[in-house]
Amino acid sequence: MSGPFGLPLALLTDSYKASHAAVFPSALSATAYAEFRQPFNNDPSDHRMVFYGLQYIITTYVSRVWTDTDVDTAKAFFSTHNAGHSAFPFPETLFRKFVRENNGHFPIRIYAMREGSVVYPHTPVMQISARDEYAGLVTYLESVLLMTWYPSAVATLSRKAHTRIKERYSQSVDESAMWTLESRMHDFGFRACTCVEQSMLGGAAHLLTFAGSDTMSAAYYVQHVLNGGRPVATSVPATEHSVMTAYQSERQAVMRVLDEYGKGVVACVLDSYDYARALREVLPIVAERQVRDGGVFVIRPDSGDQVEAVLMGLQAADKAFGSTLNSKGYKVIRNASVIQGDGVTLDSLVRILDAVLNAGFSAECVGFGMGGGLLQKLDRDMMGMAVKLSSITYEDGQTRDIMKFPKQGSSKVSLPGKFSVHADAAQNGAPVAYRASHAPSDPDLLQLVYDCGPVPGHTWDSFDAVRARLDDQWTRFPKIARAVSDDLLDYQKLIHDRQEQRVNDGSAFA
Repeated sequence: MSGPFGLPLALLTDSYKASHAAVFPSALSATAYAEFRQPFNNDPSDHRMVFYGLQYIITTYVSRVWTDTDVDTAKAFFSTHNAGHSAFPFPETLFRKFVRENNGHFPIRIYAMREGSVVYPHTPVMQISARDEYAGLVTYLESVLLMTWYPSAVATLSRKAHTRIKERYSQSVDESAMWTLESRMHDFGFRACTCVEQSMLGGAAHLLTFAGSDTMSAAYYVQHVLNGGRPVATSVPATEHSVMTAYQSERQAVMRVLDEYGKGVVACVLDSYDYARALREVLPIVAERQVRDGGVFVIRPDSGDQVEAVLMGLQAADKAFGSTLNSKGYKVIRNASVIQGDGVTLDSLVRILDAVLNAGFSAECVGFGMGGGLLQKLDRDMMGMAVKLSSITYEDGQTRDIMKFPKQGSSKVSLPGKFSVHADAAQNGAPVAYRASHAPSDPDLLQLVYDCGPVPGHTWDSFDAVRARLDDQWTRFPKIARAVSDDLLDYQKLIHDRQEQRVNDGSAFA
């Protein structure tokens, strides 16, 4: 079989998708699109989101070559998949036709925003089309394409964390130390993931913004698959409680760690027994060694009140190691810092940083780690990603642009027609969606990434290039933008009014 995990490729969708081709209207073409319906976590003050992860979906799943064996195996599965273990309908004839006539490539065309693009609610991030007898397969791969919601959500979360940290950096960190910003949020999420694939995709999305990561699956994937061998992720030696409690005393554990790693950066968890006492009794000994050897000691609390634990660590480090006052009037601790990785969220991160600055310390004195909060505690509804049919051309040549407008669910209203997306100079280049027939003359931001098979000559951008795109656009684009052109909004209203009339007069139900 050609599919991953021993699965036939026909099963990389939801069951009901297999029944749609047989009941889809005969058509010359059909078009669907993908969008995020709402800003991340419904943030009212910042609508920017990151679109990322389609490269993996296209290369790993969509571009795979189907074979008759895939269809045979799927047929055996479908033969008992219906209620009562009877045969479930699936488009066997269409599958065998493109296996035979299209070299086994799934017969759809996909245009998409480039990886790392900053988008807004209702920006069409993908446009999918199918022609002739394959029109009914236009949304067959919707489910796997929608899985881009996950790396997009992680990338957006990390960028939002970066925005909050950067604001405090601008207030309290000298320009000469701004380079430390990209290490201020560390990925601790590998163990929180449901599978290695999730850790790789989510961890890569985090690395679009930050460089700190303990998720080596993502670090390797980014470096050697996406970035031509050029490294992005870094980490430092660090202890866990099993190391600290394996020694008779915490002092012995710390001194052994310093013997091995004390000339560089090393992190030690210090709350195995009594965090306050460890800071009071062990930290002065550490300071003597670290100052002598030139290393940096990172204090890690892992329990208690998040804000209090960080401030205790900073104050103890200031007393043991000493500090200097930077040009902005904030303390920078010598040879030491604190990392808080226990239950960090966007909200708690802000509370911690504000308390740190209010206590007189520079934001560079504290770093953060996120585990399950970064790679696991997200879902598709956080940005409301969806795929909807938007246009169909019937066999008689009549084109009907389509939109969904459930009376009881206004948040699920979709856009009608075929689209192009263009940079709006009036909004510093932010993307705006247009009707394809009424688009500006400048280049369409939706690029062909799959054309009933791999696109000849198409190459995906390097990870470095994707990082640079995200950094540029996130900095340049407004927090809230007009993402849909007035013409398209007017057209949406026109189609809505027409369809609403059909609903009201009953013809939509005839």
